[in-house]
Amino acid sequence: MFIRSSRFVVGCALALVLAGCGGVGGWKSDDTAAVTLTTMGFGTADEIAKTRFDAANAAIAPSRAQASEGSFDAQAFLSAVASGSPPDLVYMERRLLGTYAAKKAIMPLGDCVEREKIDMSQFREAAVAEATLNGQLYGMPDFYNNRVLILSDAAFAEVNLDPAALDTGDRQALSTAAARLTKMSGGKLQRIGFDPKMPEFLPLWARANGASLVSQDGKTAQLNDPKVIEVVEYTVGLINEQGGWSNFKSFRDSFDFFGAKNQFASNQLGAFPMEDFYLNVLAANSPKAKVTVAPFRGVDGQPVDWITGNAWAIPAKSPHAEQACEWIKTMTDSQTWIAAAKARAEVRQKENKPFLGVFTGNKKADEVIFRDHVKPDPAVQTVLKAQESGFSEPAMAAGEEFKAAWQNAVNRVLEGKQTPAQAMAEAQQQAQAALDKANSGS
Repeated sequence: MFIRSSRFVVGCALALVLAGCGGVGGWKSDDTAAVTLTTMGFGTADEIAKTRFDAANAAIAPSRAQASEGSFDAQAFLSAVASGSPPDLVYMERRLLGTYAAKKAIMPLGDCVEREKIDMSQFREAAVAEATLNGQLYGMPDFYNNRVLILSDAAFAEVNLDPAALDTGDRQALSTAAARLTKMSGGKLQRIGFDPKMPEFLPLWARANGASLVSQDGKTAQLNDPKVIEVVEYTVGLINEQGGWSNFKSFRDSFDFFGAKNQFASNQLGAFPMEDFYLNVLAANSPKAKVTVAPFRGVDGQPVDWITGNAWAIPAKSPHAEQACEWIKTMTDSQTWIAAAKARAEVRQKENKPFLGVFTGNKKADEVIFRDHVKPDPAVQTVLKAQESGFSEPAMAAGEEFKAAWQNAVNRVLEGKQTPAQAMAEAQQQAQAALDKANSGS
């Protein structure tokens, strides 16, 4: 795939990491008996995961962690905590940390950071903020997902538009471009012109319009802010102009999203905002599809990058919290990330496939990777530049309930059940009630 404007991670040899190079190890438990740490939410199916997992296990040898090879299960996790038999380590989205911290299901990591002398300056500030509730850190940042625009060169050329000129901050121009890019036949969509990725990307659209869904301290919902209502109305309007929600969603759900016949290879999509990982999906599965990558811009013309990602946390009453602390230090350390990226690059080279990179929550790792091991093409450069405008939502004591409130509200608008103002007013009440309850400890 030729990408005009795309991502990556590499460095210090794996052997050095496994030998403890760079001082990844440090504080040791007084308990010298070998133990097996149980985990939840992480698998080792690819070389990046396996390289890092093996390095973390080497750091706590003769003890070791055992991968769960499954995704995080909220119900199973809370049940394990309630029963007094939690896993030693848990891997979850950073947005969930506040919820479980408020429930006292995971422990603060201040002591862990101090004992293991973990260099917190290596992590990206937005990722750390997302993992911090009421001034206490509850998760060690892992991946760092950026959101940029991905645009089909073929679709834009077909309607004589320049993909690099698309500006999400210019609403009228965006609506005009979406209309020109949209293709319909017999009342059915043949190509979506512009997919705003609603409801899931509402935080991005809100920030681009100068609003935030929640206050900076994560305690006051702001879902009925007129600027939030405005972007809900605009984005739902975009979808309605492209055949309406039912047709739009049905067509979008038919995409071979992770396959060789994906929406760009099949000329089914003009453009959409998306996490940067998708650039590697396109490179691996449809290398001949030409796309342009551009920043998502706000109404003020400035780039906006909503970042998310996962983190490692230690459950409350973890049977082996000290070994778990040392393990997550190594798992998220810059040298471990660099070694993992190098392993991925070597695999891709043997397969004669492109490797556009993996962005991490560890900025020191990324500096080495993109300086020494990857020559960033225009697309990678766009993502690297977008990181400078990255923002995360603050940790919330009721993060899951908060997200459900606004997502359900947008869905009601998409389905024509409520106006944007009605839906967001209802969501505001629901979200604030959840936050108040969680923050009161009841």
